[in-house]
Amino acid sequence: MRMRPTLSWTPSGDLPPAITDPEPVAEALSAGGVLVLSGAGISTESGIPDYRGEGGSLSRHTPMTYQDFTAAAQARRRYWARSHLGWRTFGRARPNAGHRAVAAFGRHGMLSGVITQNVDGLHQAAGSEDVVELHGSLDRVVCLSCGDVSARRVLAERLEEANPGFDPVAAGINPDGDADLTDDQVGDFRVVPCAVCGGILKPDVVFFGEAVPPARVAHCRALVREAATLLVLGSSLTVMSGLRFVRQAAEAGKPVLVVNLAPTRGDVHAEARVALPLGPALTAVAGRLGVSPEGADSRVG
Repeated sequence: MRMRPTLSWTPSGDLPPAITDPEPVAEALSAGGVLVLSGAGISTESGIPDYRGEGGSLSRHTPMTYQDFTAAAQARRRYWARSHLGWRTFGRARPNAGHRAVAAFGRHGMLSGVITQNVDGLHQAAGSEDVVELHGSLDRVVCLSCGDVSARRVLAERLEEANPGFDPVAAGINPDGDADLTDDQVGDFRVVPCAVCGGILKPDVVFFGEAVPPARVAHCRALVREAATLLVLGSSLTVMSGLRFVRQAAEAGKPVLVVNLAPTRGDVHAEARVALPLGPALTAVAGRLGVSPEGADSRVG
């Protein structure tokens, strides 16, 4: 029996209490050398729901796993139908105040880097540079046979041509860009092959049950070693892909700060968790530091 990836975490009763004053974040940023680790919670104010917060998509949606995607053509048909529809909404999302604040902190030399678990490209659209996309990006598509990487917009055009009139109404959109559709709505949606070799196409993202590329993990670990503080923004840290960097920072004696409304799996390693919405919290921090969060605001890809 194939093991399913860990998708949930239940907080224990002995977690440290949260605070509602973001001053520790402002102090860390003023000292510099802050490494940001962001999760789906930073994009909710852009209209992209998170996985586990109030109304999170896991309450109605089980993300596609790598094992299911590669095992069956029907699973790929269902995925690409839902993803193609979701891309229309997902691709229109714009950076919010949280993304803009992070970009501003970077412009003022307060950050040592940004690692994001998100696949939406909104940090870059807000103006952040050298962002490490831990789980990849929906802007790219990769062939599982020949390794060719192409732009998602090109695939979207091919899927439009192969499926004229495909325009069902989705029940919702998810953090991975997957729209909620029934099997009847998916119907006989046509999946297109790699234009180079005819192989299977997959979004250039790390699915649940798939490992983050080792070189990318090593790069992130190096960023943690070089940072003065690790600042977690909008992540429950349920899965190990992000939690390992919190544990690494804590083991090295580096301060860990978390801004997230709900308790996280990393709270036991954090000096403080600020329980505030990301946009207002980071905007307030920017104000205290005299940093303007206004700047670039364009969609990449």
